[in-house]
Amino acid sequence: MSQTGGRPRLAGGANPPAAACDIRSAGACFSAADPYVVIAMTRLVLLFSLLVLAHSAQAADLEAGRSRATAVCAACHGANGVSVSDAIPNLAGQKAVYLETQLKAMKEGARKSPIMNAIASQLSPPDIADVAAYFSSQPGATAAAKSEFLPGLVKTGVTFPEDYQRTFTKYHTINFPATRQVRYYYANKTALQAAQQGRSLPDGSYLFAEVHSAKLDADKSPVMGGDGFYVADQLLFHTAMARDAGWGKDIPEMLRNEDWNYAVFTTSRQPRPANQAECLACHKPLDKTSFTFTLEQLKSGPKPQ
Repeated sequence: MSQTGGRPRLAGGANPPAAACDIRSAGACFSAADPYVVIAMTRLVLLFSLLVLAHSAQAADLEAGRSRATAVCAACHGANGVSVSDAIPNLAGQKAVYLETQLKAMKEGARKSPIMNAIASQLSPPDIADVAAYFSSQPGATAAAKSEFLPGLVKTGVTFPEDYQRTFTKYHTINFPATRQVRYYYANKTALQAAQQGRSLPDGSYLFAEVHSAKLDADKSPVMGGDGFYVADQLLFHTAMARDAGWGKDIPEMLRNEDWNYAVFTTSRQPRPANQAECLACHKPLDKTSFTFTLEQLKSGPKPQ
């Protein structure tokens, strides 16, 4: 390459090809096809990429991410990103950009997940970046590894209501086609009276459900009763939610449903180990309806016994 009249020449004396996007300044002509320009642009792009990566690393606060993860995310995904069950994904060692993208999508509602939508909606952009960077920094989980439930979310104040069929009032029934179940809902006098008087459900409220498998026909489809609900076959388990003073004090604020606690009971009426975090997160957005999905049915249900 040589210089002629201040402009570079390629070997053999040929001028560099002109380009429609030439930038002319102070009498000089620089083409996008000019080797000098190509080298300079390549260096600029590389420098920009390095600056972006450096900024991302500095912007994410790993300690803040660890603090948030151990307080809330650990309830399902484990403090180190190793989940508490096979049904929940491990986050340890995942790429930060992937985790950040998914959390943003769930925060904005573009990705639907009732539990995670409720949690992600409470995270700020810096929170999301911090949590994503923290979990990304953790070593990946081994195949059989599982985290323990958080003690404060296994402990529940809810006990089985032994005489519910006599003292509670049945107020609602729901078919669950996906699981081929039918559920019968009961409420105690405290909850029913408050709802029917237009008040928030107070301490002492107890809502209870019997979960039955549906009777199936020859085609394995649920048999429908004359009332429009599946005909119950076998009792599978019971679910319950109740509240009393102080029951929510040890639950992280991002999960807490005031003083509501949740429980699952076997057909023999014994407590079944359950992670309250999933119930709490699912009910979290329902703060305007006393954290229950069936407040309207309580209001319009039969008078308490």
